[in-house]
Amino acid sequence: MHVVSFYEFSTVRDSTELAAKLREKFEELELVGTALIAEEGINATLAHRKLEVLERAVALVRTELDSPKLRAKYSTANPDNPVFYRLKVKDRDEIIQFGKSITPTDRVGTHVSAEEWNELLADPDVLVLDVRNDYEIEAGTFENAVPIGVTRFREFERRAADLLKQHGQSAIAMYCTGGIRCEKASRALLESGCEAVYQLDGGILGYLETVDPNESEWHGECFVFDQRVSVNADLSQGSYDQCHACRRPISEKDKQSKLYVKSVSCPYCFHETSEQQKAQFTERVKQETLAHDRGQRHVGAPQT
Repeated sequence: MHVVSFYEFSTVRDSTELAAKLREKFEELELVGTALIAEEGINATLAHRKLEVLERAVALVRTELDSPKLRAKYSTANPDNPVFYRLKVKDRDEIIQFGKSITPTDRVGTHVSAEEWNELLADPDVLVLDVRNDYEIEAGTFENAVPIGVTRFREFERRAADLLKQHGQSAIAMYCTGGIRCEKASRALLESGCEAVYQLDGGILGYLETVDPNESEWHGECFVFDQRVSVNADLSQGSYDQCHACRRPISEKDKQSKLYVKSVSCPYCFHETSEQQKAQFTERVKQETLAHDRGQRHVGAPQT
């Protein structure tokens, strides 16, 4: 399977109409994945067996948004991994939940290339922020990067204020999976008075796509929000699985723990859930197994 991820902040006059149009076109192309449409633009991850079909979908979006420079990042999944169970195209208030919309004319951080990013990583006067959720960082990160310390992106501003008080740097470099979260996060920091804010162009996926492996400063795998769970440095499907109780990425070593029960608990969440919740998870697994045996997909099965 081939996967494409892209976003674009572009003024959309009628997001409901655009969502309906793209849904129809994507269904014709037999795509699976998720596309969020809002007045501020589009954010999508789509999958298909053929790369050329995804390229047609990207070309379609570029035309609809009149945005020929829209950047698409391609990766792959194992042949037996559908990546997504179905297609979802939704009209939303925001294409990435933050609590504030953004327009193409808003001031955001300075985009830097992979080469420039490596220089920032080596600069002791620059505070490097990983603005992803804590559970994403467990799969991989840049060395010496400071986790923002959130479980949801909407918590960014509160945590960023605390970190700035603690570290005090005036120069900040930030990164996320594909770059979209940094657009809103960098804007928030600039509005708060930060003097210099940089963001990794294309995010981690863009970095892995362009940087020479011998010069890469990335360590581990990159968490992604689909059935692959993570991707390797070559953007192929990674080695992580996912705990369906807490959604954290888990390794084969984690699965050897006595606290791991498939779809019920893992070493990270075993002590976070009650016995009643574990019983509910166990019943869900039972129903999923029965549905599978009947050749059906249980409605409570994990979705992306």
